[in-house]
Amino acid sequence: MFNKIHAKVAQLVEQLIRNQQVVGSSPIFSLALHLCRAFLIFIFRGTTMNDESRYQHLTHTFDPVYTENSKILILGSFPSVKSREEGFFYGHPRNRFWSVISRIFECEKPMSIPEKKAFLLQNDIALWDTIHSCDIIGSSDSSIKNVIPSDINLILSYADIKAVFCNGATSHKLYMKYCYPSTKRAAVKLPSTSPANAAWSEDRLTAAWKEEIYKYITPKA
Repeated sequence: MFNKIHAKVAQLVEQLIRNQQVVGSSPIFSLALHLCRAFLIFIFRGTTMNDESRYQHLTHTFDPVYTENSKILILGSFPSVKSREEGFFYGHPRNRFWSVISRIFECEKPMSIPEKKAFLLQNDIALWDTIHSCDIIGSSDSSIKNVIPSDINLILSYADIKAVFCNGATSHKLYMKYCYPSTKRAAVKLPSTSPANAAWSEDRLTAAWKEEIYKYITPKA
């Protein structure tokens, strides 16, 4: 947002300078415009340098969850700060993933990591992320660059996966760009369970996810 505002202001200043050069104006006004342009350049460079300094090169630190009985594979993008701290998928307390998926499979919401793993295995769900390592600022998916993808074929070659699902648009975009060329498997894009996707209520997410997932797998009796 800041960069967009900066660009608009800079464009206005440049236009004023060009107009001043054509029609003429006082030396003081001309000096003020040039000083303004110099200040904007300084601020923009400083902002860019600050953004670059906030990047971390990170590698996925916990394993995927799957067995030979897994029937669907759900992919995120890359673990958030909270997930990295917890050492497991969807660790942010406001991420709706565990609430949504447990409602779909008519189970109690798992709370601990062992409970979450048991839930996934019991319901034949494989879980992983599209990215093995990348440069990222905090938990910002939009900042991700220098991607090395996960080897999704590790799961696809071991389990009889009926469908691949991506949790959110970013995961799907990354999957199609970095993973699809090797897997040749289409992926279903599901609405993100991230708290950033505030437009979608938990009920709406559950209904959308359920509609797609039930095409391939349903709760066990």
